[in-house]
Amino acid sequence: MDIAALSMGMSQMQVAQQASISVMKMAMETGTEQMTDMVAMAETSTPVAAVTGPAPDPNIGQLLDISV
Repeated sequence: MDIAALSMGMSQMQVAQQASISVMKMAMETGTEQMTDMVAMAETSTPVAAVTGPAPDPNIGQLLDISV
């Protein structure tokens, strides 16, 4: 068994594992930042009722009479 080749292979696997963990951490940080920004945006946004006015009558459009 070649010890040098085994050592190089294990070292390459360790580097690959560290790289994948680093990429995963970056993705998690990006998701956390996006969530924080969305929460801040939702807290500072104007309520919909203030923009569009009062809600329409909920009974309008519930029944439809059709005669042929």
